[in-house]
Amino acid sequence: MSLRVYNTLTRQKELFEPVTPGKVGIYLCGPTVYKPSHIGHAVGPIIFDAIKRYLSHKGYQVSWVINITDVDDKIMDEAARQGRPMSELAGEVEANYRQCLQELGVRGVDHFPRATANIDKIIALVARLVAKGAAYVADGDVYFDHAAAIGYGKLSNRTVEEQMTGTRDLAGENKRHPADFALWKSAKQGEVGWDSPWGRGRPGWHIECSAMSMSLLGETFDIHGGGMDLIFPHHENEIAQSETATGKPFAKYWLHNGLTRIKTKAASGQWQDEKMSKSLGNIRTITELLEKRTGEIIRAFVLGTQYRRPLEFSDEQLDNAAKSLETFYRLFDRLKREAGSDVYAGGQTIEKVHDKATAQEDAAFVDAILRQQLRFYESMDDDFNTATAIAALHGMAGEVNRYLDQHGSAALKGLLAAAAGNTLVATGRILGLFETSPPPPKTDQAQAARIEALIAQRNAARKGRDFAQADEIRKQLLSEGVTLEDTPKGTIWRKG
Repeated sequence: MSLRVYNTLTRQKELFEPVTPGKVGIYLCGPTVYKPSHIGHAVGPIIFDAIKRYLSHKGYQVSWVINITDVDDKIMDEAARQGRPMSELAGEVEANYRQCLQELGVRGVDHFPRATANIDKIIALVARLVAKGAAYVADGDVYFDHAAAIGYGKLSNRTVEEQMTGTRDLAGENKRHPADFALWKSAKQGEVGWDSPWGRGRPGWHIECSAMSMSLLGETFDIHGGGMDLIFPHHENEIAQSETATGKPFAKYWLHNGLTRIKTKAASGQWQDEKMSKSLGNIRTITELLEKRTGEIIRAFVLGTQYRRPLEFSDEQLDNAAKSLETFYRLFDRLKREAGSDVYAGGQTIEKVHDKATAQEDAAFVDAILRQQLRFYESMDDDFNTATAIAALHGMAGEVNRYLDQHGSAALKGLLAAAAGNTLVATGRILGLFETSPPPPKTDQAQAARIEALIAQRNAARKGRDFAQADEIRKQLLSEGVTLEDTPKGTIWRKG
């Protein structure tokens, strides 16, 4: 199967062929560390962590970089407001960001370069552009001359005039043209800065990404990612300065994820979308979310949407992700209970035991599992469509449950069911799901006793054929986050 990816640069799906056969370099724009990271900061890392896992599964050697912007006007302003050093604030926010990524299962990042640790490389790249006549110095600031870039605007597909619509030349700047952008900013008295050939100052936003990505991945690398809001001006300017400096293509494939929208309920009762912003007061930090949800739930929520589509965020959508995962958790519990198989511990997959399926119903079951696995791979090969890949995992779970319902779990049937469960988990782990069993529910003894009492009432109602009352109790428990599963050995419950 051939992997195809949608390239923003060409606006079409293309066959994925790395610059160097067998190796893939990925650069993802990271956060400006001045405020605790919010859900929007988690989206790109979760998506690209799944992408790296899949590429690695296909046999590629992958190097993945996320930069940390730790010098910026926003960081300086916030540090001044809090009355502490910029480096202290940036370090604290970065530590929180990286801890959050760990809890979200994002563990594949190879490099987290900081802007402040790469000033020498940034200055060298700026000097290279000045020497080429593609950048000019004005009162200690250095600007890139957009006219020096061949095909400026090719990523956003906008003319310079269209790009300038609604913008203005900021007071105090000495740019020759509004489309020119800062490579180096002179430092005012008392501001953070570094010595350079043009005076004491600090890097512009765009140049740091070019310098760090090329330093770690080469002057031409495979995949550059980020949110769609970065296409212009950030990524457009990265291309302009990088390709002007090197005379080579910068990144071969540009992958942009959709933006996160907050779903809220208006006074009319209708759902509406809002842009996530501090001014609207709808920012949800990752730390806050992790206090109430597991990292796996948040991860499943993000991967439940194809990465180029807008991501609609709400507590209701997180609840849906949790319910989706419950389908798998109940199956895994069932396999442990009926087939004696702990899928989290690993074991034989369906490929290892398919030759034992000589009976027609067994062969059909094995074939159904393998078809769903193939559907998973086809989805990922189609521009990393994690949404349909997860649907394939659900299809696999459904096949296992039906097989157990129809044929039980004794002897060979149990072996095949367990192998199918292992296949499901191994396939899900390509997306970073099912790596560990979910934590036990936070239910105290009194809560557990109350739930057991309601289950006893429900069982009594069912025995007395009062199905309306039994269903009402089930709905009541479900509204409290408690799901029930009726088994031959009794009713079991789980609180999500």
